[in-house]
Amino acid sequence: MSGAALAMRLGWDPSKVSNLEHGKVRATEMDLVQLFTMCGKDIQTIDEFRSRYQYAFDEYLVHGPDDVRTVAIAESTATSITCYSATKVPGLVQTEEYADALHRLGGFSTKERIAEAVRRRMDRQTVLRRPDRPKCLFYVHEFALQQRVGGKRVMEDQCARLLSEEHMIRVVPARVVVPSNGCLLWEYEKAMPVAFSENEIAQVFVQDPAVIARVRLLFDRLAEVALDAEQSRVKLADYAGRARKGNDDQGPHAA
Repeated sequence: MSGAALAMRLGWDPSKVSNLEHGKVRATEMDLVQLFTMCGKDIQTIDEFRSRYQYAFDEYLVHGPDDVRTVAIAESTATSITCYSATKVPGLVQTEEYADALHRLGGFSTKERIAEAVRRRMDRQTVLRRPDRPKCLFYVHEFALQQRVGGKRVMEDQCARLLSEEHMIRVVPARVVVPSNGCLLWEYEKAMPVAFSENEIAQVFVQDPAVIARVRLLFDRLAEVALDAEQSRVKLADYAGRARKGNDDQGPHAA
């Protein structure tokens, strides 16, 4: 059956089937029962579906800190990605050496697992090289640029990488206080936006409209206080120059 035919047999508005299929609205348990029954499925199929996708209908989803798969799916299907990072360079624009130093400084991974974690982070960056890549904007607080993650060469290369993506980078000046450790907003053509935050112990995916609105307010504020694209480029070039002039070229430092 077409979506319109299915809606007619269910007594639904035709837009409801489309909205459910594209994630624009959330299916209630009754919606699922009616939909599956009309498609000739039994209660066992319904229970198996609900068990497999039990969290897909939650507005809050918490995963462990190493769940790269869910993050990669969210990134690869997004039409736009907006990010704010307070203490480190965002993962999608990190160099390999910077990412390696971050993992070593954190002390949360064994040496054996660091190489795999860095490789997976680099693999995620392929989304930025696609012809149809999402529209991206990264707000980076100046505090993150002041951190010595690795030696001077690591920071120089990292700042150079940011300069190569200058149209996507906005620097938030050190004088500006932002009461947030950082978050992301993924937006989609035919699905609800997803807000994302992570720390050392968990990753949190949120589709609560109130939270999405709050995240948008944060990015509106950052748009007001951040340096513009040209000012950000000058600031990044300045930090790249400082790294070149630095005296310490040995090993990672405080994150």
